[in-house]
Amino acid sequence: MRSRPLGRSGLTVQPLALGTNVFGWSLDEAGAFRVLDAFVDAGLDLVDTADMYPEWVPGNQGGESEAMIGRWLARTGKRDRVVIATKVAKWSHRRGLSPANIRAAAEDSLARLGVETIDLYFAHEDDPSVPIEDTLGAFARLIEEGKVRAIGASNYSAPRLAEALTASAKLGLPRYEVLQPQYNLVERDDYETHYAPLVKEHELGVVSYYSLASGFLTGKYRSEADLAKSAARGGSVSRYLNGHGLRVLAALGDVAGRHGATHAQVALAWLMARPGITAPIAGATSPEQVAELAGAVRLELSADDLAVLDAASRRG
Repeated sequence: MRSRPLGRSGLTVQPLALGTNVFGWSLDEAGAFRVLDAFVDAGLDLVDTADMYPEWVPGNQGGESEAMIGRWLARTGKRDRVVIATKVAKWSHRRGLSPANIRAAAEDSLARLGVETIDLYFAHEDDPSVPIEDTLGAFARLIEEGKVRAIGASNYSAPRLAEALTASAKLGLPRYEVLQPQYNLVERDDYETHYAPLVKEHELGVVSYYSLASGFLTGKYRSEADLAKSAARGGSVSRYLNGHGLRVLAALGDVAGRHGATHAQVALAWLMARPGITAPIAGATSPEQVAELAGAVRLELSADDLAVLDAASRRG
């Protein structure tokens, strides 16, 4: 595997990221440890979490995912084998991007993770109530202190992302090196129309979420009856059960059959082959799922494969 740059940050990662919002939700600590071990053993390294994960679960407060990762790091000593990305702004206990909140949230995340430095720190969502230069200045101080290596943006509109990049250049402040957008085979238009030009112009890294469209692109959900397979995902998947979504599944099945691969592997390999994409994020709840996802890194899609997928996934 060949590592890819995260923008101009100097950080490089393997082309698949592990999403950990299931840690403390559908996966307990022992299971999380097994998944992390399998992920690193597969030669992969980018672990994506957030301070809020998973506060939506009854009985949780948020921070559970970071804390599990921190205990895994302490037990295994594998800090030098992973690049850790976490986020600030959406957690109900640490909401927004004011300098004071960024400082407090970063200190909390560092403590839960048990590390001295967050490799990649995302603004989890925009906060229009705070001047962009104030937010970037707070991140700058954390970088200067060695508590953060690079920053990124998630859930920003394209105009606000452009405004932030302009402010960084004008004021000599750290810039968002990485974008974390929603992007997958059934939801392409927003990223490709509004964000891809900015990514290319500014040489940003891209770590995409919902890479498998909440599990729809695994091929497990083909009818309303299938939605009962997952109480957690069924509601999110239902919106893809239409002509467009089913065409994409058929194309995935065609390409997967040519390679002896799974739908998920082909969907991830397509993302890895897209211009500017650094590493799609995918979650796993078992070492076996990690092995399946890791297989996408070794899957090389031909020009014909990509043409089939493009034809099926473009709307209109």
